[in-house]
Amino acid sequence: MPTLTPDDVAHFEQRLKQRREELRWSIHDALVRTERSDLSEIAGRVRDAGEESVADAVATMNLTMLDREVDELRDVEAALQRIRDGVYGQCQDCGGEVPRERLDAYPTAKRCVPCQRKHESARFGGRDQTPSL
Repeated sequence: MPTLTPDDVAHFEQRLKQRREELRWSIHDALVRTERSDLSEIAGRVRDAGEESVADAVATMNLTMLDREVDELRDVEAALQRIRDGVYGQCQDCGGEVPRERLDAYPTAKRCVPCQRKHESARFGGRDQTPSL
């Protein structure tokens, strides 16, 4: 079973550190923007129910995006901790290897694909998560 080389780990560590900085700046900027455009100020300028619903939707969208970035930052920090602990690239459920291809696509991956499927199936109560149109 191929394992990550020290060069591989260094490569992922660099990518994760770069992403951490991008997320920190993005979160900082979002917080500064939120502070500058206080939601009550926006609400005070709306003239009708349509504008109010748009202002609410924008505020909700901004908070949702901020939540996602904070969650991603936590995942990045956890991946960097796994590197420090010497277990990066190891599935946290079965102890097997997380394939390099998976880490290339998703550097914060903490599970191999089969364990991730089991985790998601349990998380969603076994419901099929395939989108239907």
